[in-house]
Amino acid sequence: MTQALKDLGEVIASALSSDVIGADVNRVGELTLTIRANAIQRVLTHLRDDPACLFSQLVDVCGVDWPGRDARFDVVYHLLSMKHNQRIRVKAAVEEGASIATATKIFSSAGWFEREVFDMFGIVFTGHPDLRRILTDYGFEGHPLRKDFPLTGYVEIRYDDAKKRCVYEPVTLTQDFRNFDFLSPWEGGPPLPGDEKAGGQG
Repeated sequence: MTQALKDLGEVIASALSSDVIGADVNRVGELTLTIRANAIQRVLTHLRDDPACLFSQLVDVCGVDWPGRDARFDVVYHLLSMKHNQRIRVKAAVEEGASIATATKIFSSAGWFEREVFDMFGIVFTGHPDLRRILTDYGFEGHPLRKDFPLTGYVEIRYDDAKKRCVYEPVTLTQDFRNFDFLSPWEGGPPLPGDEKAGGQG
């Protein structure tokens, strides 16, 4: 199976030589195609229609954040060929503030997937028929799956009984254990091996 995927990667890379940067099969036997972002529609159309491929089903579209890289984001597409019983992963690097063409014209199922990537990472899909947030609230600020997004978020929501509605407030962190001594054994249990303060106990 691994050799068949390697052969398929070479066939695709040969047919799309100006668009494909690399085709690799990883240790678990998955074919990954790295392409130029401006060729996404051309590549996906080829993978869907070419008789050697026939990847007729778009399984997923997701994003990956690489903050230290020039092209900060990867947009990743997972495709399935039911005809050949094969899967392929397609990756395209996108710079922060740049956009990538929508895949909805090739796979209608891309609509909600791309909305989720837009919501979570802020990646814009040009030509998308309804690109708006799908998981967060309408007034939400930022994109939660970016690695520089704070784990606590920026605001919290609660129901105000006096105003009879939900209100947003800045996040306040209470740190009850700011001075917690991590070397102290927990009460009620035996000392941990190597605990520097457990000397003489046991």
